[in-house]
Amino acid sequence: MNRRFLSILSLTFGLIGLLFTGLALSAPPPPTTPAKVASPVWEAITGGGETECLVILAEQADLSAAASLPDRETRLRHVYDALRETALRSQSPLRAELDGAGVDYHSFYIANLLMVKGDRALVTRLAARPDVARIAANPRVRQVLPVPSPYGGGLGWEQAGIEWGVSNVNADDVWTLGYTGTNIIVAGQDTGYDWDHPALVNQYRGWNGVTATHDYNWHDAIHTNDPHTPAGNPCGFNSPIPCDDHGHGTHTMGTIVGDDGAGNQIGVAPGARWISCRNMEEGWGTPATYIECFEFFLAPYPIGGDPITDGVPSLAPHVINNSWTCPTSEGCDLDTLQTVVENVRAAGIVVVASAGNSGSSCGTVYDPPAIYDAAFSVGATNSSDSIASFSSRGPVTRDGSNRPKPDVSAPGVSVRSSRRGGGYTSMQGTSMAGPHVAGAVALLWSAAPRLIGDVGTTEWIIEQTARPRTTSQTCGDDSPGDVPNNVYGWGIVDALAAVRASHVGKKATFPPGLPVQSLVYTLTYENTFNFALTQVILTDTIPTNTTFAWASGNYTRAGDVVTWTAASLAQGETLTATLAVTVAHLERGARLVNKSYGLRASELLTPVMGAPVEAVVPWRYVFPLVFKGGNGGD
Repeated sequence: MNRRFLSILSLTFGLIGLLFTGLALSAPPPPTTPAKVASPVWEAITGGGETECLVILAEQADLSAAASLPDRETRLRHVYDALRETALRSQSPLRAELDGAGVDYHSFYIANLLMVKGDRALVTRLAARPDVARIAANPRVRQVLPVPSPYGGGLGWEQAGIEWGVSNVNADDVWTLGYTGTNIIVAGQDTGYDWDHPALVNQYRGWNGVTATHDYNWHDAIHTNDPHTPAGNPCGFNSPIPCDDHGHGTHTMGTIVGDDGAGNQIGVAPGARWISCRNMEEGWGTPATYIECFEFFLAPYPIGGDPITDGVPSLAPHVINNSWTCPTSEGCDLDTLQTVVENVRAAGIVVVASAGNSGSSCGTVYDPPAIYDAAFSVGATNSSDSIASFSSRGPVTRDGSNRPKPDVSAPGVSVRSSRRGGGYTSMQGTSMAGPHVAGAVALLWSAAPRLIGDVGTTEWIIEQTARPRTTSQTCGDDSPGDVPNNVYGWGIVDALAAVRASHVGKKATFPPGLPVQSLVYTLTYENTFNFALTQVILTDTIPTNTTFAWASGNYTRAGDVVTWTAASLAQGETLTATLAVTVAHLERGARLVNKSYGLRASELLTPVMGAPVEAVVPWRYVFPLVFKGGNGGD
């Protein structure tokens, strides 16, 4: 009987086992990741959790017309309006659904996307919408930031003077020409900024020497405590005043504009003004915080304002420094920030990006925004002009482009700059190299304002006037001796060479003697490009109310235009020409303005022009007077 019972029991359990096996075999497989959803997003919501994600819409604004617009302000307004119109119209149905479901979200227009927090059901529903292109992750990303040294890495924080990096890019030589960055606005997004540091306060756009106005000049994209950082924050959240919770941002801005007036000349463009945005909380950021800062820069708005209704694009900066990366290894999406950077560039703003500190192997420039063609990426060098071991090398392989990077290099080792809380300190990294280039852009645009907004030509001039550096490290398709290469790019930035290459100098002189008979213009152009110019054409225009007297060399004259030509102009060679006009018939005190002159050559992307030159017919003469125009003054 026991055997029979055991047999029945065994048979019963066997049948039950077969039943459950059949059920298991017939059960539906676990849901697979929808095609539109990034794997990190799907993994984060497995098991019923919620996550922040970026919902990118299929329709993106067409900004192709921006490049043909005539001036910076018109271009900025066009880009701002086009982006807003696209976002407001195309996001409306999606926002209505999210509002109806009580979903937490943040809408952006700088690229047509929303940051949404939700579970698997919501993500699945959004992915099924035809107006949604894809859903990307919004990971919390840790930046490995250099640690400030209170004594400048052995240099001594009290050591004053022009910093070695500033001299290395020849910024101080540009200052002697009269160009310091005046009328140029630079911006940075980083750990925040110590706005009233002695080396920064007088350059802050929000400071008039008496009171501070942070509206339109500062934005805090850090709204809540990052779970990876201690509770609270030295700056708080949604800070209404510029604040730095680490020190990295304060240091980078010092290298762009810093000068305390007491001998600490730490900045490349001390005449420029700056605005800023905090995109990290004690070194932790997200794609959404980076995007929010870019959006603020395109059209700054007041503290607590609405980017859509309160933005003022005419207050946008000319150049943005980005001493941070968004590692794809931590879930950052390759394409999302690319659209943002391209849209900012379309508005005529230079986007400078540090190449990264993942060297010395080849192919280590692999994180946004440095990998993008639309970003001007910068490697780091030392005081001997050698590449830093940590500086990331190209080419870019992460996106399959094999794009050469970095574009240029600049000082990034033992760089002394402003320290949070006062004083000075030394740091190193490509984070320190990028600000030198942002400052060089400010110097170039203050010297050649016709280039403002022409990002492509500006980057080309800086590349083609950089000090070439070769390397035996053959990355990508490089051969020894190649320039550019994937280690230094085109070389080390030379602000003086860039300014000279983009500028025709001109002086107006009244020869001695009374009454005044003539006014003599002397034009000069030095070829500081790294190549010879061919089919060179230099032109000048006879000012209104004067008549042609004589000109130097072999020239031709057609009406009021005088032209000199040269078959070639070697690297380092200077072309000089003289034009004299008769002014004897003019009243004493008459003002003459000459602004229509310039140089063209086959290799140049655009004509090289000079600043307007003004001369006043003198009442009496004791010594020869020289009026400088093209070679000095902002």
